[in-house]
Amino acid sequence: MNKTEQVKEYYGKTLHGKRDLKTGACCCSDELASPAVREIEKQISNEVLTKFYGCGSPIPPALDGCTVLDLGCGTGKDVFITSRLAGPEGFVTGVDMTDEQLEVAERNLDAQMKRFGYSKPNVEFRKGYIEDLKKIGISDSSIDVVMSNCVINLSTDKRKVFSEIFRVLKPGGELYFSDVFSGRRVPRHLAEDPVLYSECLGGAMYIEDFRRRLREAGCPDYRVVLKKRIKMGDPKLEAKVGMVDFYSMTVRAFKLNSLEDICEDYGQTAVYLGTIPGYTHAFSLDDHHRFIAGKPMLVCGNTASMLQETRFACHFKVTGDRTVHYGPFNCAPASVKQEDESAGGGACC
Repeated sequence: MNKTEQVKEYYGKTLHGKRDLKTGACCCSDELASPAVREIEKQISNEVLTKFYGCGSPIPPALDGCTVLDLGCGTGKDVFITSRLAGPEGFVTGVDMTDEQLEVAERNLDAQMKRFGYSKPNVEFRKGYIEDLKKIGISDSSIDVVMSNCVINLSTDKRKVFSEIFRVLKPGGELYFSDVFSGRRVPRHLAEDPVLYSECLGGAMYIEDFRRRLREAGCPDYRVVLKKRIKMGDPKLEAKVGMVDFYSMTVRAFKLNSLEDICEDYGQTAVYLGTIPGYTHAFSLDDHHRFIAGKPMLVCGNTASMLQETRFACHFKVTGDRTVHYGPFNCAPASVKQEDESAGGGACC
């Protein structure tokens, strides 16, 4: 049995609910969800919630009217939540390879749409593989947001997955996903362990290899939104994998031709208008860019593009262009950057 079939067997037949999981890698999504997502989750069927597995809450804001694709949608929890956020004018497609998971999603589709008050569904589910989205009819440049919850690590061809993601994204579209990452490459004997692989640890992406895959796909800059160390919860398992540090991370990356491989300073500023629903007073683009409504913040060229050339454009006023260059921009995460905002820092606070 190859790894793909092994994963289908594990999530389709071996697991009957979250209690059957051996590690905590794929069951920490609820605590990371935003208040808005938690409220919508209360309207999701218990069957969908019980048989759904994830390591984060990869549902970004400002989705009204968007076309969204969920890779490895499972029972459809994130699809249904996103359908509520996208509204009746938006549309969400969930893709999964496991029959048993899709059966749960399809079984709950009509009831879920009625619960949201929709006269017609804004959701569909397709059976397929995330490495070949063309085969299931996902067209070039057709998707506003691609999301995924702890699934890309399970793919045996991650290079192809990211290539497909950036093929289907519209210019200015966003990849926003949660997954398991590692601080070093996972040793072969752990990567080949069937339980560790199926529980999202064996195939965890070494963060630098992830950076390389994105760059190959044409994206030289990504942003970490959330990062949390994964605890095994089992002394024997901890002893087995203890040489590797695993993290649940939520990451965003945009399909933009204007991005550079490091942050550059062009003297640009950005003002958040406070108009993203649920984020009246402040909005965090990532773990080191928190924009306070109405306050001008210095930003690098890449950040300016992420705010100016995406669906966030109507929520920000960006001043300046790339006519004059001032050198590299100190765009380090808050844990690294030493200067505080009062000492002349920008949005990196």
